[in-house]
Amino acid sequence: MPEITVWTKQNAAVLDQLDRYGRFIADEHFIRHELEDTADIMLFIYRWLADHMTVNTVRPPDTSFPVWVSFKKEATMIPEPGYTVLELRVQSDSVAKIDIAKWTRITNYSYIPLDEEDEKQHNRYLAELGTDNARAVMTGFWPELRSRIIGSWDRLFDDSIVLGSTSAYGLMWEVRKEWIQNVVL
Repeated sequence: MPEITVWTKQNAAVLDQLDRYGRFIADEHFIRHELEDTADIMLFIYRWLADHMTVNTVRPPDTSFPVWVSFKKEATMIPEPGYTVLELRVQSDSVAKIDIAKWTRITNYSYIPLDEEDEKQHNRYLAELGTDNARAVMTGFWPELRSRIIGSWDRLFDDSIVLGSTSAYGLMWEVRKEWIQNVVL
């Protein structure tokens, strides 16, 4: 399998974990620390993502959440004090490609349409009910609509559905110390 280079911005404490254990995995404590006030909202979709993520490699049994990576160095989040950017050399099949436009829909608790017409029909239905995507997902008032919206999120992994841009993030189950090519503090 070919190798690729990816980059990931992580809390500098991740370097200690890599030195101590030889690997880093994202867990709920780590996510709560990083996301602070938005953690509960984001953990809902991160749990969905972890349960639905497809990668050709086997998910290690001790992993809860994937680690985000960028396919382009310039797309990696800007370094800041207390964080580091790791440049990794990994097997290409260990990284799942995630469409940024579709992921943004999910982070907004929104519907991922099949096409323009599907989106128009969905929006008409929302208007008839007098609600929006986020309210339908976050409350228990519209269980069928909530299921429909969350069910549409599986389209995140369907490359035939494009919502404008084809820019992508990557997801991996772990970072191993031996994959590190460079560290930017």
